[in-house]
Amino acid sequence: MEELLALSKTKVKGFSKGEKITGKVASKNPKSLILNIGGKSEGIVAENAFIEARDLIKILKIGDEVNATVLIPETKEGTVLLSLRHAANDAIWGNLEKYFREKKEISVKGKSASRAGVMVEVEGIYGFIPASQVGKKYSELQELVEKNFKAIIIDLNRRNNKIVLSEKEVSEAGEIKLNKEALKKVKEGEIYDGKVITITNFGCFVRLDIDKKVNIEGLVHISEIAWKKVRKVTDVLKEGDKVKVKVIEVRDGRLSLSIKHAQKDPWEDIAKKYKQEQKIKGSVTKISDFGIFVQIEPGVEGLVHITKIPPAIRFNIGDKVDCYIEEINAKEKRISLGITLTSKPVNYK
Repeated sequence: MEELLALSKTKVKGFSKGEKITGKVASKNPKSLILNIGGKSEGIVAENAFIEARDLIKILKIGDEVNATVLIPETKEGTVLLSLRHAANDAIWGNLEKYFREKKEISVKGKSASRAGVMVEVEGIYGFIPASQVGKKYSELQELVEKNFKAIIIDLNRRNNKIVLSEKEVSEAGEIKLNKEALKKVKEGEIYDGKVITITNFGCFVRLDIDKKVNIEGLVHISEIAWKKVRKVTDVLKEGDKVKVKVIEVRDGRLSLSIKHAQKDPWEDIAKKYKQEQKIKGSVTKISDFGIFVQIEPGVEGLVHITKIPPAIRFNIGDKVDCYIEEINAKEKRISLGITLTSKPVNYK
């Protein structure tokens, strides 16, 4: 009899708070979702848990399986209260990944603005649009706050909860497409005519004279402006200057340019112009622990080693110096110099 009673009893499965389970949609209405979870009663998603997962619940059909988390193992009514937060989050990121992969427009809402860009809400998650990715139609970033508009995801990292978008990719899509087509004409290693349009602390932006219909711009880093050392870009260039530039690199729609490499490297003829023991005049450009660097012509410097400088002599940046050439290595772009003195100590010329 005991065996028969044991066989007739229905197995009851209990749940614990925080447990991850899989349920099958049994029914749904505007305020709750009922899941068959294989326990002694059904699971329910309601109130705040229903609201936070409403976008996911909208697309669920009767019979669909969904992952849930147990909030309350058993209510007074004998039901299991569930949350779909993780499932909803997975669905949101899956949707975002699809938009990112397919480069599709997505609806966002501006939440706040700063000089750096605009914080937006996208699919219930916060993302960021850098100022450089906002189109010209908006004169102020503040115009996007509390505004619904379209954007395209340009960088996505779920692990870091990072979403970077571009409004410009939507509002200036036609112009960007033309720019990309024009950019295909630009070849690495080629030299082009251009005009300086913007000067910054780290270099300048040059617009290439290739296609009158579109603006093809690239960055000339301060180290690529001239063969000589440039401390301030404005010492050498001003906006509107016509320049020749060499394309160093084309990557991800960006151009890296060089003005100095569009010109002849002064070191190419250095061995022909200067000989060992030749006396020259130069100016001090740098002082280090192991000597002073002297510019003998723009883009060409030599080193006077500390052992060649009498202890009583001190130099400052910009000082004119009489030197002589001890050694030239044009291949390695290295010149060793000595100082020519009027009253010559021992071992000095």
